[in-house]
Amino acid sequence: MSNRVALVTGAAQGIGKGIAVSLAERGFRVAVADLNQATAEEAAKEITAAGGEAIAVPIDVTDTASVEAAVAAVERELGPIEVVVNNAGWDDFMPFVATSENFWDKVLDLNFKGALRVVKTVLPGMQERGFGRIVNIGSDAGRVGSSLEAVYSGAKGGIIAFTKTLAREVATKGITANTVCPGPTDTPALRKFAAGSGGDAEKVIAGMTRAVPMKRLGTPADIGPAVAFFASDGAGFVTGQTLSVSGGLTMA
Repeated sequence: MSNRVALVTGAAQGIGKGIAVSLAERGFRVAVADLNQATAEEAAKEITAAGGEAIAVPIDVTDTASVEAAVAAVERELGPIEVVVNNAGWDDFMPFVATSENFWDKVLDLNFKGALRVVKTVLPGMQERGFGRIVNIGSDAGRVGSSLEAVYSGAKGGIIAFTKTLAREVATKGITANTVCPGPTDTPALRKFAAGSGGDAEKVIAGMTRAVPMKRLGTPADIGPAVAFFASDGAGFVTGQTLSVSGGLTMA
């Protein structure tokens, strides 16, 4: 069990909430950070009711001032951030030729630069204390590509490369950096994207399911334990790694 402070972005629902729950179950004191403050409050209350320790913190990862304010709030209420999980993100399904520069900017700002802002804010403190666990949430889309997600795949590929380089830079500072890549995961966001993809949502979901060797979609509860491993003291000699949690969809 751990008593370390963990900041999880995009943690109010879906994969982020699954990560927050898994960390809390292992004794981490969790900051549920999300743009949707009301939903974050609900998630934090659920974790607390189950015996964990959690607070809700508003954050907009596209705004440096918001990130800095969130980090300050967490450190004021829980203490220095020892674990950070960059999970906040967004996408929409469409052919690349149908995308616009505004769409590119939104996807890159949320899925790539958002993680940069958070890491840039928490890393100096980790370096000063000589301990840190950085876990960035990538995607199998960033490893092998994904139809109708060209820009998102590029952003997540960037996360994987950024994490590896970061791991090299901080390896002597007691800090690790690793990436967890979920495969197709059954979340409200996935179902919303499927519904907006131009076809029958259930057929889209069924197609995704058939592609997975285990013949099911992942769940947020599948992703959380992988993140908790990288966040643990026991993973101190594991850094720069990319782990797919995808039911065998990606084996590389």
